[in-house]
Amino acid sequence: MRKLWVGLIFLGIVFSVANGKPETLTNVLLFDLQKSVDLIIKLVPVMAFWTGMMRIVENSGILNKLSIHLKPLVRYLFKEVQSDTKAVNAIVLTLAANMLGIGNSATAFGIKAMEEMQRTNRDKKTANSAMCMFVIINVSSIQLIPLSIIKLRADAGAAVPGDILLPTIAATTFSTVIAVLLAKYFERKM
Repeated sequence: MRKLWVGLIFLGIVFSVANGKPETLTNVLLFDLQKSVDLIIKLVPVMAFWTGMMRIVENSGILNKLSIHLKPLVRYLFKEVQSDTKAVNAIVLTLAANMLGIGNSATAFGIKAMEEMQRTNRDKKTANSAMCMFVIINVSSIQLIPLSIIKLRADAGAAVPGDILLPTIAATTFSTVIAVLLAKYFERKM
């Protein structure tokens, strides 16, 4: 991965010099990096708050109760891990974080879920169907409340930052349903 990033940076430098615009490189290094840092600083409080809330949900036992209600769905989608409470809880936490639009906070939960699923995976070198389904659902992820996007829109001065709620719910629901159907189709073919 490191080689890929170094290669992309090198190509960017070569391209800016070859086009006779080395000032573009300077602008990116000086000004766009500052914009990135500012963006991260603005998003940190939102991420910290929701990560803390998810930890409270996990430690209070609410998550275990929620996972009991989600058991039929988990049984259908994640057959290999349906009896592993730790894996199911990690999956539920990740899905909940993604639904709330805090995908960055969901990363830690997603890593935990994959570790738990890998623990029960028979072939340690190949992802099982549950792991593949988990990745597919995370990539397409239904977002009920896209908090990060609403925060970015508010910071950018949008008149109604939350007016993207319905289109976001519709688009992400559609993408997730299609992704799950295709994953199940290919799972049966194997």
